Amino acid sequence: MPGHDIIVVGSSAGGGEALTTLVARLPHDLPAAIFIVLHLAPEGPSFLAEILSRAGPLPATQMVNGEAITPGRIYVAPPDHHLLVEQGHVRVTRGPKENRFRPAVDVLFRSAAYAYGPRVIGVILTGALDDGTAGLWAVKDRGGLAVVQDPQDALHSSMPHSALQYVDVDACLPLAKIAPTLVRLAGEPAPLEGSFPVSKKLAVETQIAGEDHALRRGIMDLGTLSPYSCPECHGVLVQLKDGDFIRFRCHTGHAYSPSALLAEVTESLESSLWNTLRGIDEVMLLLRHLAQHARDRKDSRMAELAERKMRDAEQSTQIIRELLKRQESLSEDQLRHDAS
Repeated sequence: MPGHDIIVVGSSAGGGEALTTLVARLPHDLPAAIFIVLHLAPEGPSFLAEILSRAGPLPATQMVNGEAITPGRIYVAPPDHHLLVEQGHVRVTRGPKENRFRPAVDVLFRSAAYAYGPRVIGVILTGALDDGTAGLWAVKDRGGLAVVQDPQDALHSSMPHSALQYVDVDACLPLAKIAPTLVRLAGEPAPLEGSFPVSKKLAVETQIAGEDHALRRGIMDLGTLSPYSCPECHGVLVQLKDGDFIRFRCHTGHAYSPSALLAEVTESLESSLWNTLRGIDEVMLLLRHLAQHARDRKDSRMAELAERKMRDAEQSTQIIRELLKRQESLSEDQLRHDAS
């Protein structure tokens, strides 16, 4: 029987240091392949693979589409691309962003669960918000194992905390104990895959990440319509559920957890307020120009009217500037921080 030979790891804030610590403690003969998603800026190169190769005995490479899977290697998602695990090889795509990121942890975990079922170990490390919770739930739903860094040990506790809240994990450990646990689990036989069938939702969402057409694949039939619109494309969002975990996906494929959606909407609101302020400032400049032009033509009535409208616009800008001072980017992380 195969062991747990597919290990998927997700992290965001604080993840560089955590991943370096993790791979430094893995042996050179680990009987499993490791796949890593760390939230990265979309522009510019990533040196994560080189850093991880130097940190431990396992070679790490930034993924190339179609590359074969080999035990004892580390595969790293490239910037602005999702990393998907398929049977025998990997796939690199530019599918829709999930939780505002590409690469996204949920995409990697879901694809591994779809392709390898009980042979997968999902690992959530330090990070902000809750990317990875839905993917880890999918790993467990397909018979795989879930390992989460102890939130008290994590530099940023939100990702581990969310995973523990919604997923029945197999181990919650400080970072120093995760590597030996993975070594032990990798050598244990995995259950038979037939006991853990692939759900339609898992299949459809994995296909969407692989750049398939979300609407044609039937994403709108997998949940209930919500009153919210996608902040990225403004399409209607469908509410989906993984156990007790609620999330949203639009008909073009963008996906959000409630926390990620709240963060994106509040940031969009701030951007809209700044655009409104810019628009009013342009109106004031035009009114000033019209007032001066009217005075040059000795049309005092038109000049006074334009100046009065300009003063009204100035009052509106003061209101918007006060709103901007009070505006903040909200998320579940921020709400929890304010509550404490």
